[in-house]
Amino acid sequence: MAPGVFAVEGLSGNYGGRITVSVVMTCIVAASGGLIFGYDIGISGGVTTMVPFLKKFFPSILKKAAEAKTNMYCIYNSNTLTAFTSSLYIAGLASSLVASRLTAALGRRNIMVLGGCLFFAGGAINGGAKDVAMLIVGRILLGFGVGFTNQATPVYLSEMAPPKWRGAFNTGFQFFIGIGVVTANCLNYGAAKLTWGWRLSLGLAVVPAVIMTLGALLISDTPSSLVERGKVEQAKQSLIKVRGKGTDIEPELNDLIRSSEIAKAANQEPFVTIFERQYRPHLTMAIAIPFFQQVTGINIIAFYAPVLFQSVGFGSDSALIAAIILGLVNLASILVSTVVVDRFGRRFLFLEGGIQMFICQVAVACVLAAVTGVSGTKHISKGYGVLVLVFMCLYAAGFGWSWGPLSWLIPSEIFPMKIRTTGQSISVAVNFAVTFVLSQTFLTMLCHFKFGAFLFYAGWIFVMTVFVLLFVPETKGIPLDSMYQVWEGHWYWRRFVKAQS
Repeated sequence: MAPGVFAVEGLSGNYGGRITVSVVMTCIVAASGGLIFGYDIGISGGVTTMVPFLKKFFPSILKKAAEAKTNMYCIYNSNTLTAFTSSLYIAGLASSLVASRLTAALGRRNIMVLGGCLFFAGGAINGGAKDVAMLIVGRILLGFGVGFTNQATPVYLSEMAPPKWRGAFNTGFQFFIGIGVVTANCLNYGAAKLTWGWRLSLGLAVVPAVIMTLGALLISDTPSSLVERGKVEQAKQSLIKVRGKGTDIEPELNDLIRSSEIAKAANQEPFVTIFERQYRPHLTMAIAIPFFQQVTGINIIAFYAPVLFQSVGFGSDSALIAAIILGLVNLASILVSTVVVDRFGRRFLFLEGGIQMFICQVAVACVLAAVTGVSGTKHISKGYGVLVLVFMCLYAAGFGWSWGPLSWLIPSEIFPMKIRTTGQSISVAVNFAVTFVLSQTFLTMLCHFKFGAFLFYAGWIFVMTVFVLLFVPETKGIPLDSMYQVWEGHWYWRRFVKAQS
């Protein structure tokens, strides 16, 4: 096969510039927006294994657990429990769509601040919850906060980072998600020993919200956003600051101004523009990539890791420790992605990670099928439980250096300025929509499919790996305003795009 049939790389358009202290600090602060999402993912699964929490809000689960012959896969199958977990994602879906227009009008940074404030309010309400209704109201506010933040932060990072190292900087968002998950799991482990520990776990969500919000107030908006809002002089100063004094920022600034003028001249509703034939490749990626990220099963495993490990034979404390181990492995693998993504490219990581995750999901299903039987009533020994944990760690590592960070990176870097916030909104909305459906159905699916639930996700991982092989172009090192070149050079997508080269 001729080079470039599936991948396009090494294109021109690099503006230069170097990694400056300013751009590093700015991107670290911005990436900390991932803390709130990660904290919530980690905390939700942990509190649902705490007996005082279940006794107060979900006593039916404790009753099920006490029954001697209960199918191990079905103990946590509760519609109310899944409503508590998944209500955040409906709110996140709605707010991410609204955030498109707000991000364009108010700027990326201001939407991150708004998201942090809403998350703070949700955490405070959940920490003081008296009934399930208060829990769900708090979750909805958390969802609004996460929706705004997840829409604005990846775009901010892609616009602020130098093109050559955009992948590494953008993976910072996923890294902070990982930090949030591990922090939450550690906190759950300590809080589980207290009768009011669940309040501590839920209420301390205000801490990452404060860190992110105060940090966002200290950084400037992106040059793209400033140009988009007519603040050209501020954009110029921002570029000088992040690219370094002595760097010729005029070519990059001129491209930003040109892109902004084209967008304003079109004077078309972005949600209409994005459905035009020439943006079919972009829209496909904005929908397919977040969809595929979620059907890897990673967030479901992260939500319910303590529940899952308890179901396969770990005790309550051991299940929380297993979840912490899983989180640490994921965190370490994200660092691998940071080092590799701008050297070997996005496609390499997607394909390697996909193959690794597929093998691990099939392995977990085989172990559970062999040990627990079709009924799921046989007890799994500690040794086999550890084997499941090993496979889950290898799976988490594969995700951590591929679909984890790249699913935020790709949608944030492929769109032209005029539809960038709209494209990111669609991507985040799809992410939340699929997560909502999966979080509503996973415990029921685990109950009925048993070990087959892991084969279900393995099937999707196979499909998405083939999709990457055929349809995802290489975008490493390409400036955002030159990204049209990857579509023009792709074997399939070039039939849709208008030539701009």
